[in-house]
Amino acid sequence: MIIINLVNSLITEAITKARADGFISTDSNITFTVERPQNQEHGDFATNLPLRLAGSLKMNPLDIGKHISSLISQPYEIDSIWVQPPGFINFSLNDNWVRSQVDHVISSEKSFGSTNFGNNERIQVEFVSVNPTGPVHVGHTRGAVLGDTLSRILSSAGYDVTKEYYVNDTGNQMENFYQSLYIRYQQSFGNQLEMPENGYMGDYMIDIAKEIANDNHEILSLQKDEGIQEIGQIGLNKMLDRIKSDLERLGVDFDVWFREYILHENGHVSGILDKLIESGNISIEDGATWLKSSSLGEDKDNVLVRSNGSPTYFAADIAYHYDKFANRHFSKVIDIWGADHQGHVSRMKTALGALGIEQDRLVIILSQLVTLKQNDQLLKVSKRSGDLITLPDLLDYVGPDACRYFFLSRSPDSQMEFDLDLAKKESSENPVYYIQYAHARISSIIRLSEAANIDIVNGDVRLLTDPAEIDLIKKILILPELIESIAINLEPHHLAHYSQQLATAFHWFYRQCRIISTEPSDEAITKARVKLVKASGIALKRCLELMGMNAPETM
Repeated sequence: MIIINLVNSLITEAITKARADGFISTDSNITFTVERPQNQEHGDFATNLPLRLAGSLKMNPLDIGKHISSLISQPYEIDSIWVQPPGFINFSLNDNWVRSQVDHVISSEKSFGSTNFGNNERIQVEFVSVNPTGPVHVGHTRGAVLGDTLSRILSSAGYDVTKEYYVNDTGNQMENFYQSLYIRYQQSFGNQLEMPENGYMGDYMIDIAKEIANDNHEILSLQKDEGIQEIGQIGLNKMLDRIKSDLERLGVDFDVWFREYILHENGHVSGILDKLIESGNISIEDGATWLKSSSLGEDKDNVLVRSNGSPTYFAADIAYHYDKFANRHFSKVIDIWGADHQGHVSRMKTALGALGIEQDRLVIILSQLVTLKQNDQLLKVSKRSGDLITLPDLLDYVGPDACRYFFLSRSPDSQMEFDLDLAKKESSENPVYYIQYAHARISSIIRLSEAANIDIVNGDVRLLTDPAEIDLIKKILILPELIESIAINLEPHHLAHYSQQLATAFHWFYRQCRIISTEPSDEAITKARVKLVKASGIALKRCLELMGMNAPETM
């Protein structure tokens, strides 16, 4: 049971009763929130309903609260309900029910926290989708962690999730990549060709060219245009293999790698242009084909086909997104893009609307910029020169767990500073170390209990009366609620914060309560506390798994 859902339903039922007795108008639109008070004296939950009703009822919120609270049924799970100034209705949980949930967590084990909230709805999450012209760098990595973690959480919330990488393997950038690689290949044989201004300058291009040169001399005998295309395809595949390998080190994989060229070969791009013409949202000016975005609410129109007859990236992207909805039948698509794509968001939604697809079915999350800090100094990188800090560089320095946690710990709409020194610290200052150490400590206690032949099957959780024990159980019980909340709001950074809070609650319990005692008189409480330790381990491991991190048993 997700207890906050029970509280919400109790309040909703009370509103129905208040309408029936004439206290609230039957045609009024009522909204309210249920939150967890920061002050423990205010209970476990509080609703602002009386404050929301005060204006329309023209009454004191406290009087409204007294009437509404008198209409709230009080089930076994709730210990008390009262009105709190200036106008909240507060709820406290029944400690006996709270204790009983330890057994529920243990019986649920690996499925604890999972729900059927999504009802198997088909959702696609498309993320990273780096052009295969260079390696994955730290900016892309933030989107990779965000997309993968969000996908894991949505799956746990009962959605049917497909993770997809869109491979932009056509267009000017790919042509520049092919030409740059061809020149590097020729240079590896001593042919001194000049790199173009818009070429890809990174050392990785030299490495790939040398790899190809070691195995393939035949490209030297080809005409230039043919050689560029030949080495381009080899280089593209090598770059994709590198991207896949780097992401796998981070714990990120994809169900689908969708190639852009298919959209052109299979006629999807020309087909989408025909559909837009039928919709009456196309104009031809100076030989170019335009989407009349301005008549659909945008600031300006957008080119779909250039005057030379070649479709733009935007045209292919419209075809790609239309395919997701119309042909592959995803009910919702979540795209995670870099902050530099902000201007593309509105026009993409507008184009889908022109094709008859509800715009809110496409959700776009923008991942803001990342800066790296070391020795209290910001590290400077240059994309054009190829002087990038790549994902493998970051993984070699801090490891995948720290990489995932730190990128997840901030909301994607905020710029973030990644402290490399903090990520390597083996102390409680580093949240990764702090959380994983809690799991290792739990594992150690379980091993000690097993060595001492402590059988917890009949452990009596009613003996868990210490405030630290109750607080820990309540913290554990937030996980299913949090998973649903993240699935609704698409804010996975809350899982990182919760994991740290859960670890804190466990460390506090460990310091306050002696868990394993060899005294015969302590046998019953030892069994109960080891049971709580096991439940804590289940919840903490679920958090680490959802974040794509290891749950170490020793540290």
